[in-house]
Amino acid sequence: MSLKESQIEQNLINRLEELKYTYRPNIRDKTALEQNFRAKFEALNRVRLTDAEFARLRDEIINADVFQAAKILREYGYFQREDGTALHYMLVNLKDWCKNEFEVINQLRINTDNSHHRYDVILLINGLPLVQIELKALDIDPRRAMEQIVEYKNDPGNGYTNTLLCFMQLFIVSNRNHTRYFANNHSQHFAFNAEERFLPIYQWAEEDNHKISPLDDFAERFLAKCSLGQMISRYMVLVASEQKLLIMRPYQIYAVKAIVDCIHQNRGNGYIWHTTGSGKTLTSFKASALLKDNPDIEKCLFVVDRKDLDRQTRLEFNKFQEGCVEENTNTETLVRRLLSEDYADKVIVTTIQKLGLALDETSKKAQQHREKGKRTYKERLAPLRDRRIVIIFDECHRSQFGENHAAIKDFFPKAQLFGFTGTPIFEENASYQQIDGTVGSYRTTQDIFEKQLHAYTITHAIDDRNVLRFHIDYFKPAANPLGEGDPPTGGKANKASAKPSQTLTQQAVVEAILAKHDAATNHRRFNALLATASINDAIAYHSLFRQVQAERKAEDPDFI
Repeated sequence: MSLKESQIEQNLINRLEELKYTYRPNIRDKTALEQNFRAKFEALNRVRLTDAEFARLRDEIINADVFQAAKILREYGYFQREDGTALHYMLVNLKDWCKNEFEVINQLRINTDNSHHRYDVILLINGLPLVQIELKALDIDPRRAMEQIVEYKNDPGNGYTNTLLCFMQLFIVSNRNHTRYFANNHSQHFAFNAEERFLPIYQWAEEDNHKISPLDDFAERFLAKCSLGQMISRYMVLVASEQKLLIMRPYQIYAVKAIVDCIHQNRGNGYIWHTTGSGKTLTSFKASALLKDNPDIEKCLFVVDRKDLDRQTRLEFNKFQEGCVEENTNTETLVRRLLSEDYADKVIVTTIQKLGLALDETSKKAQQHREKGKRTYKERLAPLRDRRIVIIFDECHRSQFGENHAAIKDFFPKAQLFGFTGTPIFEENASYQQIDGTVGSYRTTQDIFEKQLHAYTITHAIDDRNVLRFHIDYFKPAANPLGEGDPPTGGKANKASAKPSQTLTQQAVVEAILAKHDAATNHRRFNALLATASINDAIAYHSLFRQVQAERKAEDPDFI
């Protein structure tokens, strides 16, 4: 039986009441909404306002700019009362969002000269409307609800600019079976393509990335009071450079929680396996930002393995929060900031090379310091040895399998190390061929970081459309003919498959690539990349390509 929209709405309200929300059926218009907010504001700030004071306060906090309203929501405010005294206030309990008042209202109508829209369900936190839920019947695509929200937002009398609705943070759409959510934003960040979808729009998911789509399940996990409070207070990011609100994806949230919990409980090290393109920088930024307010942590270092990534990461971090990290122009600057007690220096972005140099007593710089009677970098950093330091490594499979890791771990015995990687090294892919032909072995990611804290693989990313799908065309070379590769043993023909580094195999690969090159590159309008198992193989392929192409051109002058 198909449920009507009104039935779905009532079922949701009942579920929210089970989650300890207070249902307020009497709040159906702008006046009732403001009166309720006034009562919550006065209770939170332990103050009684006159009617004139409340009217002035209301006009001061209402802001047509989505981004500015989001900032006002999260900041302490100042208000001058009629008697000249100052009132420092909060709109919501910023210290503990779980202790705010959570209420649910429905069928709110904001009557203006230009609009008479009615909103299905709105969630109030301390009297402020922060979450709007638009519902559709089972047989209607939730996209219709998305279109409806855009229509509301584009209506000049919508109430989102000149009433308490300006504080709206999240929108949720559902037809009971399918539920999505997305952040409120300026019009330039808030568009809907009927052929595609909102960007970004999310489905909530379990820690194992299993999607949670039914509305009842979504409400239980996402809309539980503390969960929703944390979602808005901890896992939304205000991007100042773009004046945009971001809400983190489920897997990013689980990764941040895992790191923060691991540090809070002092449970050693760990790594996050999140595929390339999944937003690891935002995840690491949020983890660093939350750790910045942890008094038990002396420093939080975010370590990259190249200078260009150092600059890129700093720019990204400062995009998420202006001025949160500064450039370390050299190792001296890094050491000075490591020793600084300034709050602004608590989170530091640096390269593995600078950090390694700071701890290297055999370096040229260390020798120069000793010759001049100065303390080396390592000697100056000695006070940090027994402090709790968190070090987060980006692309840890590149930067952490060398001497620098051992030096860092030895010098900071109380440090907790966390790695982000899109391509972890497991036992089955730890081997590599050395230049002399012998086989070496990398240390696995687990050897270095002990345990996996969260995984979001390329399979998950493709399912979520976070990365593009790709086509795999397998090339399986024929077995070695007699006389190629290893000699036959026991009088039997060698039936083992050709090895990637064998000349015959490389010749076949080159010919296969040349045969399909035009089709695969769309008549050479696209570029291509050839990845090999070793540098020696890359050199061999380069020579083979030149040789085969020269032979073909000699046979056919028109060959390009």
